[in-house]
Amino acid sequence: MSKKLYVGNLSFDTSEHDLETMFGEIGTVESANLIEDRDTGRSRGFAFVEMSSAEEANTAISEFNGKDVDGRTLKVNEAKPRENRSAGRY
Repeated sequence: MSKKLYVGNLSFDTSEHDLETMFGEIGTVESANLIEDRDTGRSRGFAFVEMSSAEEANTAISEFNGKDVDGRTLKVNEAKPRENRSAGRY
């Protein structure tokens, strides 16, 4: 069963391809989704990476959490379920 990871404190120069390559060294990456600003299209500095198994995800967490990449210390942990948010802004 696949497991989704949160990857934070990314360099704004990091691409989805970079994430796929980096996490691909650990195991099979099912998806890499770099979160971008709606208005500018620029990276917001975090992403979600889905690994094909819980074992690979746990290995990726231990390998990459706290690792320095492009001058930034990565934060990698299991992604929390998405919360339902209201449609309007107040």
